[in-house]
Amino acid sequence: MISELKTSQSPSLKRSKLHLALLAAFFTSAAGLSSAQEASPTTTESDPPTEKSTEEALDDVVVVGIRGSIRSSITRKREETVIADVLSADDIGDLPALSIGEAIETITGAATHREKGGASEISIRGLGPFLGSASFNGREATNGSGDRSVNFNQFPSEVINTVSVFKSQRADFIEGGVAGTINLETVKPLDYNKQLLQLEGRGTYSGDQSKRTDSSWQDPDDIGWRGTASYIDQFAFGDGKLGVSLAVQSLETTNPEELISNSTTVVACDANRVLTTTQNCNATPALTAAQVAAGTPFYLLPGSRTYRSIIDDDKRDAVFGSVQWQPNESLDVALDVQWSERVYREDRSDLNFSETLRGLTNRVVDEDGILRGYSGNSSVESTNTFRIRDERYQGAGLAFDWRPIDAWTFSSDLSYSYTRRVEFDRQTRLLANATDINGVAVPGITGQRVNYNFFYPVGQDVPGIVVNPLFDLNDFDNFSSSARLRRDENLRKNTIGAARFDATFVPESGVWTALKSGIRLSELTYYDYDDRNERSITTAATIRAANQLCRRDFAQEDFLSGFSGNTITSWAQFDPRCLFNSFTGLSDIGLSTNSARLLSSREVEEQTKSIYFLGEFAHQMFDLPLTGNVGARFVRTDVSSIGRRGGLTVVTNADGTLRLTGNGQVESLELESDSSVFLPSLNAALELTHDKVLRLGLYRAMSRPDPSSLGAGRTFALATGVGFATLEDAIANITANGNPRIRPLLSWNADLSFEWYPDADSILSAAVYYKQFNGGFAPTVVEETFDINGVAVVVPVLQEDTTDEKSDLLGIELTGAHSFSYWPEPFDGLGLKVSYNYSDSNFKTEDLRLGEAFNPLTGVTTPRIVDPVGIFGLSDHVFSGSLFYEIGPVELQAIYKYRSEYYQKFVGAPAQNRIIRDTGVVDFRASYRYDANLSFSLEATNLNDEPRYSDIPIADSFREVSVYGPRYFLGVRYRF
Repeated sequence: MISELKTSQSPSLKRSKLHLALLAAFFTSAAGLSSAQEASPTTTESDPPTEKSTEEALDDVVVVGIRGSIRSSITRKREETVIADVLSADDIGDLPALSIGEAIETITGAATHREKGGASEISIRGLGPFLGSASFNGREATNGSGDRSVNFNQFPSEVINTVSVFKSQRADFIEGGVAGTINLETVKPLDYNKQLLQLEGRGTYSGDQSKRTDSSWQDPDDIGWRGTASYIDQFAFGDGKLGVSLAVQSLETTNPEELISNSTTVVACDANRVLTTTQNCNATPALTAAQVAAGTPFYLLPGSRTYRSIIDDDKRDAVFGSVQWQPNESLDVALDVQWSERVYREDRSDLNFSETLRGLTNRVVDEDGILRGYSGNSSVESTNTFRIRDERYQGAGLAFDWRPIDAWTFSSDLSYSYTRRVEFDRQTRLLANATDINGVAVPGITGQRVNYNFFYPVGQDVPGIVVNPLFDLNDFDNFSSSARLRRDENLRKNTIGAARFDATFVPESGVWTALKSGIRLSELTYYDYDDRNERSITTAATIRAANQLCRRDFAQEDFLSGFSGNTITSWAQFDPRCLFNSFTGLSDIGLSTNSARLLSSREVEEQTKSIYFLGEFAHQMFDLPLTGNVGARFVRTDVSSIGRRGGLTVVTNADGTLRLTGNGQVESLELESDSSVFLPSLNAALELTHDKVLRLGLYRAMSRPDPSSLGAGRTFALATGVGFATLEDAIANITANGNPRIRPLLSWNADLSFEWYPDADSILSAAVYYKQFNGGFAPTVVEETFDINGVAVVVPVLQEDTTDEKSDLLGIELTGAHSFSYWPEPFDGLGLKVSYNYSDSNFKTEDLRLGEAFNPLTGVTTPRIVDPVGIFGLSDHVFSGSLFYEIGPVELQAIYKYRSEYYQKFVGAPAQNRIIRDTGVVDFRASYRYDANLSFSLEATNLNDEPRYSDIPIADSFREVSVYGPRYFLGVRYRF
């Protein structure tokens, strides 16, 4: 049967022809651009100048909309002093994307990870978000995720005018981008130099995905909205000028989702072992890596499988404002502030098969160890969760630019950024039982376990589970046992305060066009606290009353309809908030009293001091103009981390030996570290002709570890026994929740880029780049000193650190944009923009459980069971293509975005390797300009209804499919 199944094509293979066709279209378009330019008619003395006959005449025409945005982006790219790609709009609200993340993924070499159907984490040139950096108006910004990325969802796309991806570094850039730096820019009111009052409203609809769901707390449950008001003005103020800008946005939307998911823990089991109905496949004796290396066959199996339906409600309010004052020609003062609050509520209903390691028979396994079919038995749970996430962001910056004389400019920038995120979950579980809530025997279940068959042949969309037909998953009465309540609360606070001072000198003549120097001081603080309060209810009468009171209809129709293999379309569902009230008489049972939860908390302070020197030059090389910059940046980082450990008491036995006992107290630990890094850089641009530029970038870059990785919390495990000669002997091992001494990742980089600008609407560029960086993170042993009842004890602690092993990455980028304005009407409104990135790396990430591992405590290397994956975020192929058409007041644009499979880390604690399968998403935009003031728009995302598939720990070993469907946006904008 397996040999027959392997002849069918997977969905990803079926899509490959489309992907190849799109790539071929890119190169065909590039060739067409070149031939079109050669064939374009030239203007003679007898030809009268027209709008399309000369570039000079064309530049006098005001170009707006999609074509105007592409033209502005081309101009900004050419003006940059580093290798960069830019998405820019001349007017506010004209950025051609619904969100900042979706805007970024149209930039060459940038790709996003999609959550809830929207673009989130950004990877640049095949390197995951932890190796990139992001800034807002040139400043670091905080977030509530524990890493250093920018939460793009907190910034309304309507207030962003420029998104720049700097792919080479410059000495005056804020350090932190091995992969590159993403910078978001808002408008300065005096630079905008126009008066504007603009109102914009959008209605949102999640299509059939929303129509098929229903919720009692969500109103409306399928229609959302987004409203934005923007105001910009300039005034005479004394002898100078004053500019103000203000943008206010409020939105409410829903992103319903349905999925099948497996647990994040996958084990390898002995395929030769015969299991009884009560045995787990990894029970003693468990399969070892040595046995696999010796040829023992195995199969991969997760610990549980879940069917999930999600209804949510997402609200955000934001205010962005700025004041710019120029009292005279030599002084410019700008103040900008940002505030946003996002409240996300989620009602989640799960059907859990929580014992999928148990009693496997009739197994069908392929040569990669992937289970294609089996029979088993498992407990069945109805688990329901109500989640609230409240995230608030505050930011401000005050910038001064003072030019006392023409040759000198002094500038400073003071900035503050603060994020506070609170997540609050109320989760309830009811377990199926052999007797129902009335004590009547339930057919099809033995004890608390149901027999089922599993099947997942090659080519099937999702795995299928068929339970014993005598057991009814939709019968509320059957879920009568082992009630459990969980209250989880997580609080994260992140603050960054920074001050920057720069001086620029412009010589009157010579090679150097500007000499710059500056210092920057910053302080980052990060606080993370988790709490869990859990209660169990076993009284049958109490469970019966709650079960009957808190039932609700299944909230979705046609669950995972259209996916081959799916067999479960509904199950008994309960209201988690009702169960909390019914079991406890309270809507919230409060924080736990277990002080052990404090051991996972983190308090991190990071101070950075940096100084740079930069020279900008203009010279002649081979009689060609050569411009660029050369410089260096020196960075010192000091880290102080406060963690917790359980208190211990030293007991001296009668024979003089020692033992340790826990005293129930929590003691604070403080660990410190520092690092110093030298970062040289060179950027050069050689103008081969007036429309052709050759760029070179050579630089060293760094990326710091995430603040959440710098925890100092330590959990002690005591050795078995009661008598030890030393305290060190009494400690078996110590678990660390971070490493404050972890070093930054460093890389040497080389970029070479060729850019051709045939006209204001066209670009064709190609780049090749190389990076050599240390190989990432690996377990290591660090000796740490602990004070135990006044005695200094030195013990080894296993924790994560940065390795010195070198890895390489080589890549190419291709970008093209062109407007066919020289074609006859009505085809003169056609245009396109395409980009492609290919990258390849020898970086290897071993699976946490099943990969090769070296234990520095024993010196033993365990062989791997499954192959490693690449570096976090690496897609070998990333493509985006946009075809637009303008005819009078109407604009149409179709966008296709594709990335091949990549490794995606889980947020939080380390987990096994998750592989996101290749995805291709189609978006569409249409707009109609009624007049200079009024316009209408219709936009759609994920029109092809592309789900997101993931596997663990190898490709095609199914982990999850997430379905969120298309989303539609109908908008109107009016400018006064």
